[in-house]
Amino acid sequence: MSLKDKTIFITGASRGIGFAIAERAARDGANVVVAAKSVEPHRYLPGTIYTAAEQIRAAGGRALPVFLDVRSEESIESAVAAAIAEFGGIDICVNNASAVSRSLVGETTAKNFDLMHQVNGRGAFLVSKACLPHLRKAANPHILTLAPPLRAEPTWFGGHVAYTMTKMMMSMCVIGMSEEFRADGIAVNALWPRFGVATAAIEYAFADKEELRRCRKPEIMGEAARAIFLRDSRACTGNFFIDDIVLHQEGVRDFDVFRVDPTAPSRLGLFVPEDMPPPPEVDIAGAWRP
Repeated sequence: MSLKDKTIFITGASRGIGFAIAERAARDGANVVVAAKSVEPHRYLPGTIYTAAEQIRAAGGRALPVFLDVRSEESIESAVAAAIAEFGGIDICVNNASAVSRSLVGETTAKNFDLMHQVNGRGAFLVSKACLPHLRKAANPHILTLAPPLRAEPTWFGGHVAYTMTKMMMSMCVIGMSEEFRADGIAVNALWPRFGVATAAIEYAFADKEELRRCRKPEIMGEAARAIFLRDSRACTGNFFIDDIVLHQEGVRDFDVFRVDPTAPSRLGLFVPEDMPPPPEVDIAGAWRP
């Protein structure tokens, strides 16, 4: 089984986890819509929609770079229309774009609060809505949102309540849409990493390079996403997946290959419930907690 000739619309696919999902799908021969704001190179973060598209083509896929501001309904509709014009349909929608400001209440500006709400919860909702008519025509349609399990854990909110609120909005989209689209046979699931993921944004945000050594490579999310996309959309919906659990179900047993530095203590990510323990091959006893 593969994603050959499937069309995948991915928000925020110019770098990081979004690009890892795109690149893995491209190795199967997928059509990838690289939908992001990065038209010009960022001062600190590498990658644009155009460089990502070049790498996707080099990996074996077809690519369409399109400008997308998920805060704008007009921009979303324009990007989806471009995808349909180029590839004729959409099989998979990935809500990866996310704004992050892990700040205390007293330090959270109205600008950052609004940005996170517009990009995260609202963006995932509107992108899914725009893709919906086309997903209904697909053979095995999926919506995958990068969102955590929906839990009202006080420790998940304390310290960054505004950010957590917006990620939980994305999680609520998964619950509601999976039920609403069930009759259409459209799978709606969430995927979340157990450990920190080494992206350019993490490197930019933390001056301490030890932070990257504790992370996993973005490729683990690309592999996990692909495994989900290949599952029957009518039988696999409404799930909150953790990356290593998905891959363990697929037969993966060596998870050290995904670590940036297997000798460094792993960095546990945010929002991973204790009742979703890792596979036996993954040791979290000595993991570093942020």
